[in-house]
Parts: sequence; C-alpha cells; structure tokens
Amino acid sequence: MPHSIVEYSAELADTFDRPRFAKGLHEALVRIAGGRAAGCKTRFVRLDETYIADGSSGYAMVHVQTGILSGRTPQVRRELAEAVLELLRDSVPPLPAAELQMSVDVRELDRETYARHETPAVRA
Repeated sequence: MPHSIVEYSAELADTFDRPRFAKGLHEALVRIAGGRAAGCKTRFVRLDETYIADGSSGYAMVHVQTGILSGRTPQVRRELAEAVLELLRDSVPPLPAAELQMSVDVRELDRETYARHETPAVRA
C-alpha cells in the first residue's frame, strides 16, 4: 500500500525526472505517513491530450493522486501533500513556453475494504 498515480502532460516526458520523483515520493510516504517502502506503488501516465484553461498550447500539468490507508490525521495528509508538491517542483523543470500547473491529492483508502496479496518470486 500506498498507491500513487502521476498524470503528466506529454510536453514533460523528456524533462520530468520520474525515477527521482518516485524515489522521493516513496521516502516521503514512509517518513510522513508511516507507509511500508516495499508496499509503495507509483504509476506514471503520460497524457498526450489535455485541455487546460483556454485550451491553448501555453499550459502543461502534473497531477499526483496518492491513496493511503485511512486513520491518518488531516495534518499528516496535508504535510504529505506539501512534501509531494515540493518534490514535483524539484523534479519537473519549468517550461520556457508554457505555464506549468502542479497539484496533489492525498486520499484515504478504507481500511475495512482494502485488500491485498503478495506472491513471492519463484527462485529457480
């Protein structure tokens, strides 16, 4: 557990340091929210088509949605959101010809209904 989905404009594909961001995100999840590093999962979704503001080419975006098990205080969730936003600022350089919009949404996964299973690797 925690699950993160990072959606980003195609214009950022060559400059967004995704491995660095994911490493920092997983470290923040463990440090701030008490997640388990081995359970962190991050998926990156390149968006080839977006419509931002007036639809002109002068915009790009990155949005991070992170789900953590319920029970953390709003203060912990807010601290995590701010840390993830700072990581974005450090991992995505500004674009010369576009306004870059970054956002973070920390959601709770219901402990009562969340289920998971791990199948260990088969060693030959």
